[in-house]
Amino acid sequence: MNFTSPRRRFARAAVAGVALTGLLAACGGSDSDSGDSSGSGPVTLPFWGWANGQEAVVKAFNAGHKDVKLKYTKVTDQLTMQKQLTNAVKAGNAPCLVQNTAEYVTSWVAEGALADITQYVEGEKDKFNAGSWASAQVQGKLYGVPTSSSPNFTIYRADIFEKYGIEPPATWDDFIAAGKELKKHNIKITNYAGEDPSTLEVLAMQAGAHWYAVDGNSWKVNFQDEGTLKAAEVIQEIIDNDLNSKLSFADYAAVQRNYDKGGTATRQISTWQMAGMVQNFTESFGDWALSPWPTFKGEAPKTPAGTNLTGSVTLVTEQCEHQEQAAEAALWMSTDTGAVKTMASPETGNGVMPALADSETYVGESISEKLLGKNYEPAQKIVTDSLGTVTTDWTFGPNWTAMFTELQAGWAKVVNKEQKVTDLLAHMQEWTVNDLKSRGISVKG
Repeated sequence: MNFTSPRRRFARAAVAGVALTGLLAACGGSDSDSGDSSGSGPVTLPFWGWANGQEAVVKAFNAGHKDVKLKYTKVTDQLTMQKQLTNAVKAGNAPCLVQNTAEYVTSWVAEGALADITQYVEGEKDKFNAGSWASAQVQGKLYGVPTSSSPNFTIYRADIFEKYGIEPPATWDDFIAAGKELKKHNIKITNYAGEDPSTLEVLAMQAGAHWYAVDGNSWKVNFQDEGTLKAAEVIQEIIDNDLNSKLSFADYAAVQRNYDKGGTATRQISTWQMAGMVQNFTESFGDWALSPWPTFKGEAPKTPAGTNLTGSVTLVTEQCEHQEQAAEAALWMSTDTGAVKTMASPETGNGVMPALADSETYVGESISEKLLGKNYEPAQKIVTDSLGTVTTDWTFGPNWTAMFTELQAGWAKVVNKEQKVTDLLAHMQEWTVNDLKSRGISVKG
């Protein structure tokens, strides 16, 4: 799906109403100084994030607040964040506030790394859309504040499709057929980065798969259900027919040049990935258009709530000494009009759709007229419509970070034709069950 460095998603937390005992292996964390406790000055809250625009938001927050200040550190990307946060938690010096995405929340709760801030933020629920609000929860408790939604769609080179008489793919069958036509002209229809298996995840999610589910007091694991195998079939056909580029996001500039010059003609993305296109393109402004996310044949429109497509959350850590102030700062960054507009714009921020209940009103600001040209107006309806088709029943398991790392290694072999998608799924089924058991977590699968 050509997601920038990993990822991802907002999904309705399916663990609500289920006791955490037996489901999560939790450990406590020691306190560390994450603010000025001397009483001689304002409280300082360390904040780690990776999104464009956050430095401007922090500057605005600090200008408007006398007693609380944010100290911002920019992390390279999402996966780097998980590694650095792991080290910080172990060392007892985790920052107060952390940008993250929904798939990691359960894992960090299981590690005892996050603070329950329900009492500080639950009264603000009506300001957010339901899906985004759920992304910051585990077991009905809030561990952060949602910052963005994730409308998902296809962006494609309208000039290339028009040149070769190809219609925007409505189904995955259409997508493969278009890819075969483009191949005749030495153009790839998509890019599968060997380090980023989010393609498999989001197609499985769309197809109704459930890699993790709660069954009584146990986790149920299934990487080989009907939905996952349906997704695997689409991906395998694309790989077998050489319809995909294999450019790594490790060379982000090269990936963007490939899109800009027409080497790859489509991406399945959310609004925030447009920012990277706007900031790196030089040749194809005005040549892009949006179409709905392809469906599986005979099925109603349904878009994944996942990976690189996910809305972000601002989490509060357990080691933070000023959790109430941290929660209030997180709320401000997600609800202040100026902050929201800064982050929503592909030019000034990350092009993220706000997590707010009225997020539809920001559609025009979150997509780029420069990138879309004459296709800008119709694109707004595509984005708005996609907000109503997002998957809401996907669950992220308690060992998601470790599982995804293992999935990455196998995905690289899939992209390089060293194994089939179904081989990877069989391995992940066995590996994930064994990993959960090794952590003392009750599991079925």
